[in-house]
Amino acid sequence: MERTIAKELLSIHAVFLRPEEPFTWASGIQSPIYCDNRLTLSAPSVREKVEAGLAELVRKYHPDCEMLMGTSTAGIAHAAITATLLNLPMGYVRGEAKSHGRTNRIEGKMEPGTKVVVIEDLISTGGSAIEVVEALREEGAEVLGIVSIFTYGMKKSVERLAAANVVNHSLSNLDTLVEVAAEEGYITADWKSRILRFRDNPSDENWRHA
Repeated sequence: MERTIAKELLSIHAVFLRPEEPFTWASGIQSPIYCDNRLTLSAPSVREKVEAGLAELVRKYHPDCEMLMGTSTAGIAHAAITATLLNLPMGYVRGEAKSHGRTNRIEGKMEPGTKVVVIEDLISTGGSAIEVVEALREEGAEVLGIVSIFTYGMKKSVERLAAANVVNHSLSNLDTLVEVAAEEGYITADWKSRILRFRDNPSDENWRHA
């Protein structure tokens, strides 16, 4: 599954590999890779594989799941489609509570004690996903874990998820993606090793050099 999803993401250009002209993440990190999984929604054949894969991960790792919760905004559509495949209720967690109406942060009816799986599109540093988990726990949910489309596998995210006592399972990951990308000519073998070096230490810009 990891290789299949990696190939599909590359085929629709949902993953941008631009080591010569790095992207700037919201955190300020200069990165040779940018992953936009929203593009899977516009590609029906890829979307079908992604949603089936997410459903399979929920079945495999969280068979007791009672509800899916999407992260806002990128995880909402994936949570809705996956919930339909699994015949489960779903909702989503806002980045912050509404300033009007019922001032909800969590949308959808969720009773305290509900066993929830969070659906996320991408795990980078892990911060936004953990915020969602904490918001759900504050409302009494039993968060079983996170299921996501892609993870960079960065040390910071691994440590933060462990500290928050939450496990993530992704359909694909950076190691698999750069392997496939090198095999299919998207990047050179040299850039494969440099991108992995970035992943291991993103604050050290020596990854740009051979």
